[in-house]
Amino acid sequence: MSGRLLILSGFLCLILLAVARNEDRPPEDRPARGDALVVGSIGEPSILIPMLAGDSPSHEVAGLIFNGLVKYAPDLTLVGDLAESWDISEDGLVITFHLRRGVRWTDGVEFTADDVMFGYRTIIDENTPTPYKEDFLQVKEAEVLDRYTFRVTYREPFAPALASWGNLPILPKHLLEGKDITKTGFGRHPVGMGPFKLVKWEPGQRLVLTANDDYFEGRPYLDYYIYRIIPDQATMFMELKAGGIDLMGLTPIQYRRQTNTEFFRRNFQKFRYPTFAYTYLGFNLRHPFFKDARVRRAIAYGIDKQEIIDVVLFGLGSVATGPYVPNTWPYNPNVKRYEYNPEKARKLLREAGWEDHDGDGILDRDGIPFEFTILTNMGNSLRERTATIIQWRLKQLGIKVHIRLLEWSTFINEFIDKRRFEAVILGWSIGLDPDQYDIWHSSKTGEKEFNFVSYSNPEVDRLLEEGRRTFDLEKRKRAYYRIQEILAEDVPYVFLYVPDALPIVHARFRGIKPSPIGITYNIHRWYVPKHMQRHHLMP
Repeated sequence: MSGRLLILSGFLCLILLAVARNEDRPPEDRPARGDALVVGSIGEPSILIPMLAGDSPSHEVAGLIFNGLVKYAPDLTLVGDLAESWDISEDGLVITFHLRRGVRWTDGVEFTADDVMFGYRTIIDENTPTPYKEDFLQVKEAEVLDRYTFRVTYREPFAPALASWGNLPILPKHLLEGKDITKTGFGRHPVGMGPFKLVKWEPGQRLVLTANDDYFEGRPYLDYYIYRIIPDQATMFMELKAGGIDLMGLTPIQYRRQTNTEFFRRNFQKFRYPTFAYTYLGFNLRHPFFKDARVRRAIAYGIDKQEIIDVVLFGLGSVATGPYVPNTWPYNPNVKRYEYNPEKARKLLREAGWEDHDGDGILDRDGIPFEFTILTNMGNSLRERTATIIQWRLKQLGIKVHIRLLEWSTFINEFIDKRRFEAVILGWSIGLDPDQYDIWHSSKTGEKEFNFVSYSNPEVDRLLEEGRRTFDLEKRKRAYYRIQEILAEDVPYVFLYVPDALPIVHARFRGIKPSPIGITYNIHRWYVPKHMQRHHLMP
């Protein structure tokens, strides 16, 4: 699950391993137009209007169609996207964006500052059901100065201000003005300005995107980007071997064992790098079992995180201790850690009134057995196996855990959004600024908002405000360090692990340049040499 792309603006120490890098290309391997990249995904996008989507598949595809004003470069600096340049006032309260000229929507209409204003007004509209509006509610005034100049003024300092304009989906005013974006067909038939445009959506099967010939950074070399929905990772791996897909994220066992053959070394490029993401066990804090922090701490002590990393991730990850990842500037290495300690867990459970009064091996309190269900999404073998290990470890404490796997859209729309869960295993993808107001602030507990565990702590609320209201890096760091200390005491989540990204790409694709932000940021520059191309007509 992808939250607002929160920003960890420090440098991530990156380990990149690549096989078959093809560094020295012969003349016949020069860039050429043509071919298709077929990507495998276990989840299907829900809607291709980014401000209405909370899932990773939707953002992955929409990111090829839409643009923001700014974006992150491989070195983690902010550079222009639809904005060519910008000016920031000395007090940091006013940003003036100078937009690119001559950029066109894929229907041929020119992009202007009116489109930026339309996107801004749409996201802050109280009738727009989006979890992403908080950043834009900080704006005191937005102005279209002329056709290519857009200015925003903030009420008070807002540290993520500039970066937030990379997350605003710019929408075509000429197509959507006066329409309800939740009811229009635009979400399945979008018009953007990105490197690709959607030409076909076969529900449950695939989405086909074709190159945007008029893309302002230059037409992509690839003719097509095809997003195939394959709900099972083992089936997806078989498709990879058979040539049905070109790119997927490997599971750890696939990375460690199943791809260490001559066939894969000859035909694929394999990468490994730490992600801006973490996986967690989250509690519904409104549930009577989990209102007591002693119970949540007991469960944290009852889970062996290193066991999960060794058994599930095959060592391809690290222990998570909070909502930031190691080796980034807001990460606090000194928070309370919950090493596996079943005796401490049992002691805390007794203090909270949970004991096996009837001798059946299950703890109970007031005649109610300690029994609950962990929900997670089907098709994600890592989460399923993590849930199974947690189920086994908690059984040793006398807690009976059930596991229920749900299809992704059902999981989010019917259970997460409606708060119909006891505990979940999910993950957050995080961006590059440490502001996590949308996840942890007590005001963000409504339907479709990201604080769905209903966490509330007045000091955390205050610190979240402090962290976003100053440009002083040390003051921000102090605020985020303290937030991590509080979360470690409160345990609204059991932070489990930070996984490594393990993408694999067919060796015929060139132009891949691994970086701290991954490998697909420059996908419009990927190409296949002419003599290696497979697809010459729409697949």
